[in-house]
Amino acid sequence: MEPPDFEAMNLTVKPAPPAFPLCGEWKEAAEGSLFHLANILLFLGFMGGSGFYGHLYLFTFLTVGFFCSTVWAWSDPCTTDTFLWNFALFGACLTQALYIVYKLRSLTFDKDFEELYNCMFKRLGVSLTHFGKIVTSSDGVVHTLEKGQFFAVEGKTAIDKLSVLLSGRIHVTVNGEFLHYIYPFQFLDSPEWDSLRPSEEGIFQVTLHADDQCRYIAWRRKKLYLLFAKHRYIARIFALIVRSDIADKVYSLSDKAFDRAGHRYDLRLPNYCHMPGPELERAHDLLEVPVPGERAA
Repeated sequence: MEPPDFEAMNLTVKPAPPAFPLCGEWKEAAEGSLFHLANILLFLGFMGGSGFYGHLYLFTFLTVGFFCSTVWAWSDPCTTDTFLWNFALFGACLTQALYIVYKLRSLTFDKDFEELYNCMFKRLGVSLTHFGKIVTSSDGVVHTLEKGQFFAVEGKTAIDKLSVLLSGRIHVTVNGEFLHYIYPFQFLDSPEWDSLRPSEEGIFQVTLHADDQCRYIAWRRKKLYLLFAKHRYIARIFALIVRSDIADKVYSLSDKAFDRAGHRYDLRLPNYCHMPGPELERAHDLLEVPVPGERAA
């Protein structure tokens, strides 16, 4: 049997048509304004910062930028893969932006806690997420002291919390003598808190009462120490602001501590608050440095 003569049969094989239109040559004209707008938005989006608001800025611009890129790719039949990728990135950025908005809505605080955050925690770079844990540990409750009401009584009130004054003024006395005032966004009991270990108990050595209506936030010791055990970063933040508050109180007292002769005491020296008047004067005489050339009377 002889093989068939294909040349005589004049058989030709036609190539199959492409599934997608082929691009025969490069475009000479520039892309439309939508393409350039998309890239500008992407450029602005990648300039976003950190934190919730920085991330919201970032993903908002990326969402709009990838949406513009998706619309541009849809108008060009030669960019099917480009369209699919831009559409997928648009969906991912939109999902992330909506998630951040949801988290921000869940981290909104009352006016009092917002003021507390802005005055004490924001300048230290504490995130809203960490501050939300701090607020939760205080049960989100703002306490009130009426005028003349006592916050603590010397020798009687147990040290079982840490408190920050939000409004009003607190009068502090020791042995019936005026010591100093406590003003808004200062701790009411920072020296007492710092003087005790977590396992120790103690009582106030000063009396605190309200000069007018006061409002404050309090954290129970046990609950706050549990928070510190879980989040060491929050523990370091509280150690910083509590000791800074104590330092401010000590130096403000040093500026006001004078004896009868007008000499200033340094509160970094041994405690004089519980000394009787004659012993206080004798202690000052012992610490007094004679001036060269001064004659004894």
